[in-house]
Amino acid sequence: MANYLLIQEDPDAGEGISNLKMQKLCYYAQGFHLALNGIRLFEDDMEAWLHGPVVPILYDAYKKYGNGPIPVPEDVSWDSLSPKIQDLLGKIYRLYGQYAAWTLRNMTHEELPWLNAKRRETRKIADKDMIDFFKIQLDILEDV
Repeated sequence: MANYLLIQEDPDAGEGISNLKMQKLCYYAQGFHLALNGIRLFEDDMEAWLHGPVVPILYDAYKKYGNGPIPVPEDVSWDSLSPKIQDLLGKIYRLYGQYAAWTLRNMTHEELPWLNAKRRETRKIADKDMIDFFKIQLDILEDV
């Protein structure tokens, strides 16, 4: 899924996708998928970290790039992504990929799933919080 988002980026168009930006794109993808289908797009938990929602295992995979862009992968297999999921990820990228990483970070800091999770001891972002929040956002996907 992360590789699919990476290949959406036009390398000549801007900053590239940093680890911070990737985390936020995955948050929006997970949230909308949960709201649309009632199940997770990916199994890993999301946590409320200082700079917004994070998938820890994905963070660890990309932390070696620091604040810089993650390289676009050359060898990608789409067998595991259905056309429906590819469509959703494309919409997520068109909606949120236009924003800088720090803008996305600030956006997530105003949204209930992150706000609720940062108050919990585990800081896990609850699926129910994401479903409740993103269900009222579904109309923005229609125009993308």
